[in-house]
Amino acid sequence: MKLAIVHDWLKNISGAERVLIELHKIFPEAPIYTLFYNKRFIQKWLPNADIRASFLQKIPLIARVYSLFAFLMPTAIESFDLSDFDTVLSSSVIFSKGLILKPSTKHICYCYSPTRFLWDRNFSDQSRRFGRLPDSLTSGFSIFNFQWPRKIFKHFLRLWDRAAADRVDQFVAISKTVQDRIKKYYRRESIIIYPPASFLTPDSTDNRSAPAADRHLDSRRFTKRQAEPPARLLAGSQKLRLNDYYLIVARLHSYKNIDIAIKAFNKLNYPLVIIGDGPDKKRLERLANKNITFLGEQDDSTLIEYYRACRAFIMPQEEDFGLTPIEAMSFGKPVVALCKGGALETIVESQTGEFFDDPIPEALADAIRRLNENYTGYNPKTIKARASIFDVEKFKEAIIKLVT
Repeated sequence: MKLAIVHDWLKNISGAERVLIELHKIFPEAPIYTLFYNKRFIQKWLPNADIRASFLQKIPLIARVYSLFAFLMPTAIESFDLSDFDTVLSSSVIFSKGLILKPSTKHICYCYSPTRFLWDRNFSDQSRRFGRLPDSLTSGFSIFNFQWPRKIFKHFLRLWDRAAADRVDQFVAISKTVQDRIKKYYRRESIIIYPPASFLTPDSTDNRSAPAADRHLDSRRFTKRQAEPPARLLAGSQKLRLNDYYLIVARLHSYKNIDIAIKAFNKLNYPLVIIGDGPDKKRLERLANKNITFLGEQDDSTLIEYYRACRAFIMPQEEDFGLTPIEAMSFGKPVVALCKGGALETIVESQTGEFFDDPIPEALADAIRRLNENYTGYNPKTIKARASIFDVEKFKEAIIKLVT
């Protein structure tokens, strides 16, 4: 069997890219086709991979201005010649499902979700990420409604997206939530293979010298060192103590609802640590009181320390699946999560965490109150056992069985 892997783009590390790294480790000889890539990303995360980019790679600074070239991406993905391969595994965020293959080539699509800004988030602010016109083109033309070009572009892209879904032989959903969306928007059946919580080895201080992409979560391996305060924990933040602070790990975009958590913790005055970066960071920093600490992006070994030493993990946003709460649970930490999306499949209320129904600060604050009242009732072994369901080895076995 000759296999190729296809991924939309390789720009920065997120859940989809974590999965791609695991797919590469399962099939190291398979080339990775992508619309474009960031060289630093490749050097850090996929240094030994055979990366093959589309013609979009020739556009200067494409990784920064890619949203302006969204109209070319369907053509770019269809331009890949994969006629030499028996099986193609697409890791699809948006465009990778749209490959045109020979009738004899099997196309398996590992789908993170039907394209969200076209379907379930069609009317949200996030849907403007693609197809927007630059401000320089709209200034001085206030009499003209420049929403219409975006809406027309999205209409035609939606038609392409729906047609592209019909080219897939086998859909694989990352969760029941995504499976339901595939059924609704694409009218296709799918199977579920949960993504692996793949980049942490909680007990492995000895493993920190290894490249981040070579580490994986093994929930069965823990040591007594987990109960000890990590030496580098919260340097310069004297007010924060072991098992005293709450933790958020996320990209700082508006749809992640980090502002809801900040408003809740401003009132509660509990210590909150936020790890991650993104376009919403400055606004969020202006909202936050002194009890909230922003640490930006951190390497995996530092993340391990913060996961290990936090009191609980906070996830105020809806996720298609959600790897970060599983990573926190692998350390025996309870999770407070919005009662939507993938969290419903990974968190067991009152056993591994608490839910809140509405994305408002008051509802989150009430869930934190319930968590604290029940805190002694959370059994770290039970929480770790729940996380072990999403072990990387189980993902590997399921993918190999599916592909071969």
